[in-house]
Amino acid sequence: VQLQASGGGLVQAGGSLRLACAASGRTFGNYAAGWFRQAPGKEREFVAAISRSGSRTYYTDSVKGRFTISRDNAKNTVYLHMNSLEPEDTAAYYCAAKSTLLTSNIYYTEISYDYWGQGTQVTVSS
Repeated sequence: VQLQASGGGLVQAGGSLRLACAASGRTFGNYAAGWFRQAPGKEREFVAAISRSGSRTYYTDSVKGRFTISRDNAKNTVYLHMNSLEPEDTAAYYCAAKSTLLTSNIYYTEISYDYWGQGTQVTVSS
């Protein structure tokens, strides 16, 4: 499966963005998905994950209550809705997908994922 992330940009603190990750090449409903981010000089870190069915989600503590991950399998797309953005959210955001037979499993480690998108830059100004 090929992943194409989009929706990044420059936003002021307190603002919102919606990232999208469009998948092609396979039936996206057969994949769990996640978002990771990498700030300059830092390691890539987990942000959010969603199960194949969309029934389960999981977030890193720093984004709980501000970010929402969702998916539309009919459109082969996973979204990351980001509200109340903070300068600390500035990073390149990457989507990832994992082929799985388990409809409700979620994955939050990089090594779990098989496919990665190219990244989209989010910059939050103070």
